[in-house]
Parts: sequence; structure tokens; C-alpha cells
Amino acid sequence: MQHHQKIIGIDIGATKIQMGIVQDGNILEEVKLPTSAAAPKEQIIREIVAGIEQLGHTDTLGFGIGVPGLVDEQRGVVLGVQNIPSWQEVHLKRDLERHFQKPVYLTNDANSFVLGEKLYGKARDYRNVVGLTLGSGLGSGVIIDGKLHSGTLSSAGEIGGVPYLDQTLEDYCSGKFFSQQFGITGHEAQRLAEQGDAHALEAFSQYGYHLGSAIKVILYLLSPEAVFLGGSISSCYTLFEESMQTSIAAFPFKPVLARFLVAPSEIENAAILGAAALFEMKNVNNPQPHKAFS
Repeated sequence: MQHHQKIIGIDIGATKIQMGIVQDGNILEEVKLPTSAAAPKEQIIREIVAGIEQLGHTDTLGFGIGVPGLVDEQRGVVLGVQNIPSWQEVHLKRDLERHFQKPVYLTNDANSFVLGEKLYGKARDYRNVVGLTLGSGLGSGVIIDGKLHSGTLSSAGEIGGVPYLDQTLEDYCSGKFFSQQFGITGHEAQRLAEQGDAHALEAFSQYGYHLGSAIKVILYLLSPEAVFLGGSISSCYTLFEESMQTSIAAFPFKPVLARFLVAPSEIENAAILGAAALFEMKNVNNPQPHKAFS
């Protein structure tokens, strides 16, 4: 039975690389390594290969990989990664396929997040969905009519760069907001807010308002049925939910709002599962594509 296949999902970040063997939406084994972000690109590739070999890959079908940056998905080339300076034009698909003799698929990490939500999470019942990753930056992945919409170089939907107030949406909807406007990290803000600190609670209230502004931009552009939130800040959902919903409620197309959902992801290890979901979606040799994409 094809759908019991094992896939290796890999999430490459500027601080850590996570990978796991995924079967039927479960992670059977996992490896985490620190990213040598200042190293030459070949060294980082060698470390990824060593991680895969540590994981054991003999009975796996192939690899799905999410990367925070621009990706030429057709050629499997990483064109640039946030905070890993040496990763310009990395032929990752070619290098890993040569080494392991198995198919490799790549996309932007926010795209893999929304795919994981579609295949294994709350988005499976929706055909038009946006996934937002709220962390050190603001990432976005878009599914239109049941299919990933990557756009040119995997950069579709990246609303973080949209001008907003005196900066951009990313400045107000990521961890940057807490450091730039309140002088604390997102983690510190969460710790203080959970202790009832008024300054931190106000920070989350304002954050929710700005995130609502970003979601209204998405509503105008794409009008999805649902937006799912991932990334570290999504774990603080209850701290910004009310102000976010108040902000979204100002959207003028009320019949659209009446059937619109925003919710935090409940998937553990969404990054690894999302990368595996990318493989499931792209691997055309699979005679039983997952029903979510049929």
C-alpha cells in the first residue's frame, strides 16, 4: 500500500536543521542539528547529508525540504536563504539526489507549513487556505483550489514586505514588533504577559491589531476560507486573539467574514510534517496521490 510510505521531511533554518522520518503523518524518528550559518555552503550540505545518514534512510521514498528563502522549485535550487550568507545558488536537489539516489523536492518553508496543515491538519476540509508563520519574520504559504500556489521562485504570498505604517507588515507582525516597539523579545513578552504584566499584555494587544491588518490584506487579495497560524508566536494566540478579531471585523465584505476562519495550527512539528507533505504532493510517481490534492 503506497500511502504507508516513509518520507524524510527536512526543515532548514538559520539556527537549526530539523529532519524526521514521516509515515502516515507521524514522525517515527527525528534528528536536530545546529545550522553552521556562517560556514561555506558545501559544509552545510555535508552536515545535512550526515544528519540524513544518522536518521537512516534505506526504506524511505525520498525527501521533502522547506527552506526560508527563494527557491527555484523546478530545478531544485536554493537561490538565497535568510541569515545563511553562503547559501546563494545551492543546487540542493542535484547534490542530494546524486548522493542518495532518491527524489528530492524543495519549497519555501512557509509553503511547506501550509501544505502540512492541508495534508495533516485543520486545513484538509478547505480548498483556499493561507498559512502564516509568525516568528523572527512573517512567512506566508498559499493554497488555491486545493493546490500550492508558489508563484515565481516560491515567493507567492510573501506579504511581509508590503509597506505598512512607517515600515512593513513584517515589522509589525513578527518578533521584530516586540523588539522594535517594546524593547523585549517575543519569548520575554509571552513570559511577562502570562504573569499579568500590563506592558506585555498591551504589546500583544497591539500585535493582534497589526496581524489583523495583515489578514485583511490577505482577504482583499485572495479571499481564502481560512488562515492558519504557525511559528513561535502562534503559541501566544490567546494573548492576541481578541484584538486580532476586532481588527479583522472592520473588513467591509461581511458575507465573506461570515464564513472565514482564523485559527492557530495544532500540528506538532509542523515544519517536518510540512516538508513531508510537499513530497507527497509533488511525487508524481506515487500512484495514490493524497485525496486532499485530487
